Amino acid sequence: MSESKENIKIFTLLEVTKSIERTLANRYKSSYWIKAEMNKLNYYPHSGHCYPSLVEKRDGKVIAEIRGVLWKTDYLRINKRFQEILKEPLKDGIKILFLARISYNPTHGLSLIISDIDPSFTLGDLEKEKQETIKRLHKEGVFHKNQQLNFPLLPQRIAIISVETSKGYADFLKIIQNNSWNYKFFLHLFPALLQGDKAAERISHQLERIKKVKHHFDVVAIIRGGGGEVGLSCYNNYELATQIADFPIPVVTGIGHATNETVSEMVAFSNAITPSKLAQFLLQKFHDFSVPVQEAERKLKDKSQRILKDEKTRFHSEIKLFRSLTENVLNTNRSKIANTAASLVQQVRFRFKNEDGVLRDYVFNIGRNSNFSIDQSKLNIIQIKDKLFSKTENQLQQSELILDNIEKNIHNMDPKNVLKRGYSITRFNGKAIKEISEIKPGDLLQTIIFDGVVESTVTKTK
Repeated sequence: MSESKENIKIFTLLEVTKSIERTLANRYKSSYWIKAEMNKLNYYPHSGHCYPSLVEKRDGKVIAEIRGVLWKTDYLRINKRFQEILKEPLKDGIKILFLARISYNPTHGLSLIISDIDPSFTLGDLEKEKQETIKRLHKEGVFHKNQQLNFPLLPQRIAIISVETSKGYADFLKIIQNNSWNYKFFLHLFPALLQGDKAAERISHQLERIKKVKHHFDVVAIIRGGGGEVGLSCYNNYELATQIADFPIPVVTGIGHATNETVSEMVAFSNAITPSKLAQFLLQKFHDFSVPVQEAERKLKDKSQRILKDEKTRFHSEIKLFRSLTENVLNTNRSKIANTAASLVQQVRFRFKNEDGVLRDYVFNIGRNSNFSIDQSKLNIIQIKDKLFSKTENQLQQSELILDNIEKNIHNMDPKNVLKRGYSITRFNGKAIKEISEIKPGDLLQTIIFDGVVESTVTKTK
């Protein structure tokens, strides 16, 4: 049977909340160190106060939640320490270890008044996640997989994951596109968030897109323009690091910090401290290729010029020797011609003298023989004369023929005419080749023809 309303004790809401306030104040007089995830900082610029949303998660689900209060003076002091130690301000989505007292207010309800936050705990939690990711990648055997790929000789086609408005991306473009050597690159931007809770997911999504068109690119570059350890926590994400390690083409990073490497940087083919350093790394690959080529070109040009100069000198020496030899031949044959001419004159004179004696004897015999007719004598004289001229003419023709042959030989022996007829002089190491056994495949030969020198390499001998 219910009591009558006159016997029931009725409390006002204020009385109840005040009672709760007194009870909690008496029970929780001290401050406590508490660890939780700061889901939202909830900073109010007009007052400078923060009202963070504090949660604890298990298997991705929230199992506890409470509101915190961070007054302006405490926030400024704590935020300054975070920037000094972590190089990042207080922000959403980080795990914190904080000193707080439990407070209950009839108007605002239950909350934790935060007086201090330990930045080393946040840093340690990030390091723990990092070490777990490293250990897992080593166990799966993919930690060094990307680094074992063959890096392109000329990394010209680059897929870039960055933010178009990022200063680091702008610095990278300035160096890579305005290089003084005029190296040309094909660059394509795949925009993505570079820090925060969604960064790992967005970067992974762009890597999947690039993988589908990987044949269009030589390397992937992940570029971020600076930040501290908290902002880099997404690069210790296991899924993102695994995707980079297992990517089919080299991944290079320029995430922009000078502290400890993230796991994504460790598994990448190469990482640079800044986007500018990454641009210089890619340019250096072009240097590594172009400098030896230019040096080889210079050496080839110098050696070719020296060979041509030496061969030209040798060729002129051969011409002088050839001319000297032909002049000796010409002089010898001129001497022979002169001797032959003198001999011919002497023989003609002797013949005339001999025939003159025969004629005189014949005329004398005619005078003694009265029966010999004058007409017959004239006929005989004419016959003798014709015979004498005929023999003399034959002798002259034979001598002229000999002289013509000698002249032709001299003309044919002229070096220019010999080379004009298609003959050539082939030399090896400066000496004329006379036998096939003097050369072998791979030897460099010089062949002198009428209007120049031909260089060739022996491929086969028969």
